[in-house]
Amino acid sequence: MALSEFELIKRYFSAITPPRDDVLLGIEDDCALLRVPNGMQLAVTMDTLVAGVHFFPDVDPEALGHKALAVNLSDLAAMGAEPAWVTLALTLPEPDEAWLAGFSRGFAALAQRHTVQLVGGDTTRGPLAITVQAHGLLPAGQGMRRAGARVGDLIYVTGSLGDAGLALRKRRQGSPWEAVGSGLKQRLERPEPRLAAGLALRGIATAAIDISDGLLADLGHILESSGVGAEIHLSRIPLSDEVKTALHEERDWSLP
Repeated sequence: MALSEFELIKRYFSAITPPRDDVLLGIEDDCALLRVPNGMQLAVTMDTLVAGVHFFPDVDPEALGHKALAVNLSDLAAMGAEPAWVTLALTLPEPDEAWLAGFSRGFAALAQRHTVQLVGGDTTRGPLAITVQAHGLLPAGQGMRRAGARVGDLIYVTGSLGDAGLALRKRRQGSPWEAVGSGLKQRLERPEPRLAAGLALRGIATAAIDISDGLLADLGHILESSGVGAEIHLSRIPLSDEVKTALHEERDWSLP
Protein backbone atom coordinates (compact mmCIF):
# COMPACT_ATOMS: atom_id res chain seq x y z
CA MET A 1 0.00 0.00 0.00
CA ALA A 2 1.33 3.45 -0.94
CA LEU A 3 2.54 5.68 1.87
CA SER A 4 0.49 8.76 2.71
CA GLU A 5 2.26 12.10 2.99
CA PHE A 6 2.17 11.96 6.80
CA GLU A 7 3.41 8.37 6.92
CA LEU A 8 6.25 9.26 4.54
CA ILE A 9 7.34 12.22 6.67
CA LYS A 10 7.09 10.29 9.92
CA ARG A 11 9.02 7.28 8.63
CA TYR A 12 11.84 9.00 6.75
CA PHE A 13 12.18 12.60 7.96
CA SER A 14 10.59 13.36 11.35
CA ALA A 15 13.62 12.52 13.52
CA ILE A 16 16.61 12.23 11.20
CA THR A 17 18.39 15.43 12.26
CA PRO A 18 19.75 16.53 15.66
CA PRO A 19 17.41 18.54 17.93
CA ARG A 20 18.37 22.13 18.74
CA ASP A 21 17.45 24.23 21.76
CA ASP A 22 16.47 27.16 19.51
CA VAL A 23 13.69 25.12 17.83
CA LEU A 24 10.53 25.74 19.85
CA LEU A 25 8.32 23.74 17.47
CA GLY A 26 9.56 21.65 14.61
CA ILE A 27 8.37 19.34 11.89
CA GLU A 28 5.20 18.05 13.55
CA ASP A 29 3.03 21.20 13.14
CA ASP A 30 1.77 23.61 10.46
CA CYS A 31 4.65 26.01 11.09
CA ALA A 32 8.00 25.82 12.80
CA LEU A 33 8.68 28.18 15.70
CA LEU A 34 12.33 29.24 15.92
CA ARG A 35 14.27 31.47 18.30
CA VAL A 36 16.82 33.91 16.83
CA PRO A 37 19.29 34.92 19.58
CA ASN A 38 19.68 38.58 20.49
CA GLY A 39 22.34 40.34 18.43
CA MET A 40 22.20 37.78 15.64
CA GLN A 41 20.93 38.04 12.08
CA LEU A 42 19.17 35.31 10.12
CA ALA A 43 20.65 34.25 6.77
CA VAL A 44 18.24 32.39 4.46
CA THR A 45 19.00 30.59 1.19
CA MET A 46 17.13 28.16 -1.06
CA ASP A 47 17.98 25.86 -3.99
CA THR A 48 15.92 23.54 -6.17
CA LEU A 49 17.37 20.45 -7.86
CA VAL A 50 15.41 18.94 -10.77
CA ALA A 51 15.98 15.47 -12.21
CA GLY A 52 17.62 15.59 -15.64
CA VAL A 53 18.67 19.21 -15.13
CA HIS A 54 20.72 19.30 -11.91
CA PHE A 55 21.41 15.58 -11.45
CA PHE A 56 21.45 12.43 -13.54
CA PRO A 57 18.39 10.14 -13.24
CA ASP A 58 20.62 7.23 -12.09
CA VAL A 59 22.23 9.18 -9.24
CA ASP A 60 22.67 7.37 -5.93
CA PRO A 61 19.82 8.73 -3.74
CA GLU A 62 22.12 8.87 -0.70
CA ALA A 63 24.53 11.10 -2.61
CA LEU A 64 21.59 13.21 -3.79
CA GLY A 65 20.38 13.69 -0.21
CA HIS A 66 23.86 14.90 0.72
CA LYS A 67 24.09 17.26 -2.26
CA ALA A 68 20.62 18.76 -1.80
CA LEU A 69 21.64 19.97 1.66
CA ALA A 70 25.29 20.70 0.81
CA VAL A 71 24.57 23.27 -1.92
CA ASN A 72 22.49 25.27 0.56
CA LEU A 73 25.04 25.02 3.37
CA SER A 74 27.64 26.26 0.88
CA ASP A 75 25.63 29.46 0.40
CA LEU A 76 25.52 29.96 4.18
CA ALA A 77 29.28 29.41 4.32
CA ALA A 78 29.80 32.16 1.74
CA MET A 79 27.86 34.57 3.95
CA GLY A 80 29.81 33.52 7.05
CA ALA A 81 26.68 32.11 8.71
CA GLU A 82 26.55 29.11 11.04
CA PRO A 83 23.85 26.70 9.82
CA ALA A 84 20.90 26.11 12.15
CA TRP A 85 17.64 25.01 10.51
CA VAL A 86 16.47 23.61 7.20
CA THR A 87 13.19 22.87 5.41
CA LEU A 88 12.71 20.29 2.65
CA ALA A 89 10.13 20.00 -0.15
CA LEU A 90 10.06 16.81 -2.22
CA THR A 91 8.17 16.29 -5.47
CA LEU A 92 8.09 12.55 -6.18
CA PRO A 93 6.69 10.57 -9.12
CA GLU A 94 5.75 7.93 -6.52
CA PRO A 95 6.87 7.15 -2.95
CA ASP A 96 9.75 4.72 -3.61
CA GLU A 97 10.73 3.53 -0.13
CA ALA A 98 14.22 2.36 -1.09
CA TRP A 99 14.92 5.73 -2.72
CA LEU A 100 13.52 7.62 0.29
CA ALA A 101 15.63 5.59 2.72
CA GLY A 102 18.82 6.35 0.78
CA PHE A 103 17.99 10.03 0.30
CA SER A 104 17.17 10.55 3.98
CA ARG A 105 20.43 8.80 5.02
CA GLY A 106 22.55 11.13 2.93
CA PHE A 107 20.62 14.21 4.04
CA ALA A 108 20.74 13.21 7.70
CA ALA A 109 24.44 12.38 7.76
CA LEU A 110 25.43 15.87 6.59
CA ALA A 111 22.86 17.52 8.86
CA GLN A 112 24.25 15.61 11.86
CA ARG A 113 27.79 16.75 11.07
CA HIS A 114 26.79 20.41 11.13
CA THR A 115 24.03 20.30 13.81
CA VAL A 116 21.27 21.32 11.41
CA GLN A 117 17.67 20.48 12.36
CA LEU A 118 14.99 19.74 9.77
CA VAL A 119 12.01 21.84 10.94
CA GLY A 120 9.44 21.54 8.16
CA GLY A 121 8.68 20.96 4.52
CA ASP A 122 6.24 19.43 2.07
CA THR A 123 5.77 16.45 -0.23
CA THR A 124 3.77 16.29 -3.44
CA ARG A 125 3.42 14.09 -6.55
CA GLY A 126 5.07 15.03 -9.85
CA PRO A 127 8.43 14.93 -11.70
CA LEU A 128 11.30 14.39 -9.28
CA ALA A 129 12.46 17.70 -7.76
CA ILE A 130 14.00 18.69 -4.43
CA THR A 131 13.83 22.11 -2.81
CA VAL A 132 15.80 22.90 0.34
CA GLN A 133 15.72 26.14 2.29
CA ALA A 134 18.52 26.61 4.82
CA HIS A 135 18.72 29.12 7.67
CA GLY A 136 21.89 30.25 9.39
CA LEU A 137 22.88 32.65 12.16
CA LEU A 138 25.63 35.26 12.29
CA PRO A 139 26.48 38.30 14.41
CA ALA A 140 24.64 41.41 13.22
CA GLY A 141 26.55 43.29 10.53
CA GLN A 142 29.18 40.60 9.90
CA GLY A 143 27.76 38.99 6.77
CA MET A 144 30.27 38.62 3.91
CA ARG A 145 28.37 40.26 1.07
CA ARG A 146 29.26 40.37 -2.61
CA ALA A 147 29.46 44.16 -2.54
CA GLY A 148 32.41 44.56 -0.17
CA ALA A 149 35.44 43.99 -2.43
CA ARG A 150 37.94 46.85 -2.66
CA VAL A 151 40.79 47.84 -4.95
CA GLY A 152 43.94 46.02 -3.81
CA ASP A 153 42.14 42.97 -2.40
CA LEU A 154 43.58 39.55 -3.16
CA ILE A 155 41.34 36.78 -4.55
CA TYR A 156 41.32 33.42 -2.76
CA VAL A 157 39.45 30.17 -3.34
CA THR A 158 39.11 27.07 -1.16
CA GLY A 159 40.04 23.77 -2.78
CA SER A 160 40.72 22.92 -6.41
CA LEU A 161 38.44 24.19 -9.18
CA GLY A 162 36.87 22.44 -12.16
CA ASP A 163 36.56 18.88 -10.82
CA ALA A 164 32.76 18.78 -10.78
CA GLY A 165 32.64 20.49 -14.18
CA LEU A 166 34.96 17.89 -15.66
CA ALA A 167 32.92 15.03 -14.21
CA LEU A 168 29.75 16.54 -15.65
CA ARG A 169 31.34 17.00 -19.07
CA LYS A 170 32.60 13.43 -19.21
CA ARG A 171 29.20 12.03 -18.24
CA ARG A 172 27.41 14.16 -20.82
CA GLN A 173 29.86 12.83 -23.42
CA GLY A 174 28.76 9.29 -22.55
CA SER A 175 31.64 8.18 -20.31
CA PRO A 176 30.66 5.63 -17.63
CA TRP A 177 31.43 6.49 -14.03
CA GLU A 178 34.34 4.04 -14.09
CA ALA A 179 35.99 6.17 -16.77
CA VAL A 180 35.17 9.44 -15.00
CA GLY A 181 36.91 8.33 -11.80
CA SER A 182 35.80 8.19 -8.18
CA GLY A 183 37.49 11.45 -7.21
CA LEU A 184 35.72 13.54 -9.84
CA LYS A 185 32.44 11.75 -9.16
CA GLN A 186 32.76 12.61 -5.48
CA ARG A 187 33.24 16.32 -6.25
CA LEU A 188 30.14 16.34 -8.48
CA GLU A 189 27.77 14.25 -6.38
CA ARG A 190 29.01 14.92 -2.83
CA PRO A 191 30.33 18.49 -2.68
CA GLU A 192 31.62 19.61 0.71
CA PRO A 193 30.33 22.98 1.99
CA ARG A 194 33.23 25.14 3.24
CA LEU A 195 31.58 26.05 6.52
CA ALA A 196 34.73 26.12 8.63
CA ALA A 197 36.39 28.45 6.15
CA GLY A 198 33.34 30.71 6.03
CA LEU A 199 33.28 31.11 9.80
CA ALA A 200 37.05 31.66 9.95
CA LEU A 201 36.91 34.38 7.28
CA ARG A 202 34.17 36.37 8.99
CA GLY A 203 35.62 39.78 9.80
CA ILE A 204 38.62 39.13 7.51
CA ALA A 205 37.30 38.71 3.95
CA THR A 206 35.78 41.84 2.41
CA ALA A 207 33.47 39.86 0.08
CA ALA A 208 32.64 36.22 -0.62
CA ILE A 209 30.56 34.01 -2.88
CA ASP A 210 29.77 30.35 -3.40
CA ILE A 211 31.50 29.21 -6.62
CA SER A 212 28.84 26.97 -8.14
CA ASP A 213 28.84 28.38 -11.68
CA GLY A 214 32.61 28.62 -12.14
CA LEU A 215 35.23 31.14 -11.09
CA LEU A 216 34.67 33.57 -13.98
CA ALA A 217 30.89 33.75 -13.61
CA ASP A 218 30.78 33.97 -9.83
CA LEU A 219 33.75 36.32 -9.46
CA GLY A 220 31.94 38.49 -12.00
CA HIS A 221 29.03 38.84 -9.57
CA ILE A 222 31.38 40.17 -6.89
CA LEU A 223 33.03 42.59 -9.31
CA GLU A 224 29.70 43.93 -10.53
CA SER A 225 28.30 44.33 -7.02
CA SER A 226 31.50 45.95 -5.72
CA GLY A 227 32.23 48.15 -8.74
CA VAL A 228 35.81 46.89 -9.16
CA GLY A 229 37.82 44.84 -11.66
CA ALA A 230 40.11 41.84 -11.24
CA GLU A 231 43.25 40.31 -12.71
CA ILE A 232 43.51 36.51 -12.70
CA HIS A 233 46.75 34.60 -13.25
CA LEU A 234 45.69 31.28 -14.76
CA SER A 235 48.84 29.52 -13.59
CA ARG A 236 47.94 30.24 -9.95
CA ILE A 237 44.44 28.73 -10.00
CA PRO A 238 44.51 25.54 -7.87
CA LEU A 239 43.67 22.56 -10.08
CA SER A 240 43.58 18.80 -9.58
CA ASP A 241 45.77 16.57 -11.73
CA GLU A 242 42.69 15.44 -13.70
CA VAL A 243 41.70 19.00 -14.58
CA LYS A 244 45.30 19.93 -15.42
CA THR A 245 45.43 17.01 -17.86
CA ALA A 246 42.12 18.02 -19.45
CA LEU A 247 43.27 21.63 -19.83
CA HIS A 248 46.55 20.50 -21.39
CA GLU A 249 44.65 18.40 -23.94
CA GLU A 250 41.77 20.76 -24.70
CA ARG A 251 43.00 24.24 -23.69
CA ASP A 252 39.45 24.95 -22.51
CA TRP A 253 39.47 27.23 -19.47
CA SER A 254 35.69 27.10 -19.07
CA LEU A 255 36.06 24.17 -16.62
CA PRO A 256 37.30 26.15 -13.59
